[in-house]
Order: sequence, then structure tokens, then C-alpha cells
Amino acid sequence: MKRNRPTSPARLDGVDLLRGIAIVMMIAYHFCFDLVLFRWAAWPMLADLRWIAWRSVILSSFLLIAGVSLALRQQFRPGWSDFWRRWVQLAGAALLVTLGSAWMFPRTFIYFGVLHHLALMLIVARLMQPLGLWNAAIGALVVVLGNTVGFAAMNPKWINWIGLITQKPYTEDYVPIFPWFGVLLIGMALGQFWRARRFAVPGFARRLRAVLPRAVDRGLTTLGRWSLTTYLVHQPILIGLLWLAK
Repeated sequence: MKRNRPTSPARLDGVDLLRGIAIVMMIAYHFCFDLVLFRWAAWPMLADLRWIAWRSVILSSFLLIAGVSLALRQQFRPGWSDFWRRWVQLAGAALLVTLGSAWMFPRTFIYFGVLHHLALMLIVARLMQPLGLWNAAIGALVVVLGNTVGFAAMNPKWINWIGLITQKPYTEDYVPIFPWFGVLLIGMALGQFWRARRFAVPGFARRLRAVLPRAVDRGLTTLGRWSLTTYLVHQPILIGLLWLAK
């Protein structure tokens, strides 16, 4: 029976490792943002294309990995009960983000950030799983439309969470359906493709784990396993430390 198992914990650790790397990038980005917030730096993070590109890389990493993880869970835990258990945790975390940001930034609080996006679109993506690799083509179309099409009618706050806007809203985090749901769908298609290949470990993943020191590998993998908790606590800790230092 052990020989027929489709994967092993070590292989799934690779997904957690990549998620941990994305978390480290996110913490570094938010630390830079907080330095600007405390006026200890004057980086144009909302205007400079290099900063915008870095944020896009971080966000794309999270959504791609979320899509891959959804495909993996469909393989190893195909029922809906586990999905809804984790979904409740995600939706609760999204609510905490809204409440916390409303307290700190009442004019620019987060009403549809990355956790809100995931809480809504993971349900849609789960229903789209039978489409298989077609999700990659659909995802690419969503990305293209989200980056090329805009309507002024989509700008009001009550509807701009869909995307297709002509003016970005004033909010601390904004992850609309267009184009970002496309990245999630592409990640899910990658996970389904990986499943079709019997979860063979990609060469780049083997090389990455061979280069990283064991302690770093273990630390990043642990971060990846506790990604939601880390996401919730890292900003209060960073802001609290900077406030104390100031």
C-alpha cells in the first residue's frame, strides 16, 4: 500500500517551501512600506514601477501556490468538509483584516484584499476544477482582460472588487477578480498538470533545496505551513516594533 501512494510529505514540503519564500518577500515589502508610513523612508512605492512589479510578483506567487494547493487538496482530500473548514478560517481572517485596517486606516481600510479575494474565488475555482487544463486558458484570458479593459462604471466601491476599472481605489490592499483570479486559475491548472505527472518533483525545486542550508529550508517550510497566521500577525508586530523604536 505504501508503494502506491501518489506523493510523499517531502514533495509537499516543496510547496510549503515556495510559499515560505513568498512570505519572506511579503514581510520585506511590508517592512519597507512601514518605513514609509513612519516617514523614515520616502520610496515611491505606489508610483515606481519597480515597487509595483515587486508587489505583483509577491501576489502572483501567493495566488499561483493557492491554485496549486487547491488541486493538491482535490487529489488527497477530495471532500468538501476539509475545504469548508479551511474556508471558514480564511473568511474569518479576511474579516479580521477589514476590522483591523478600519481601525488603523479608516479612510483607506481593506475591503477586498488578498484574503477576501481568496475567500470568494477559491469557491469558484473549486467548482471549475472539472475543466482541467482549460483553466489555464481561461485564467490567461482573465489576466489579459483585467490588464487591458476598463469601464468607468466599475469604479464605485460597491462594484470595483470585480476589477475592469479605470481608476484605482484608495485602499491599503486591492486584489480584484480581474486580473488576479486568472493567476489563481493558472496555478490550479499547474497543480492539475503536476497531478497528471504523478507529482514528479520539478528540477528547479530539487536544485533549490540542494542549495539552501538545511536550517533555512526548514524555517521557510515552517513559514509556508503557517502562512495564514504569519499573514495576520506580521504587520502588527512590525508596526508595533517601529512605533516603539520611534
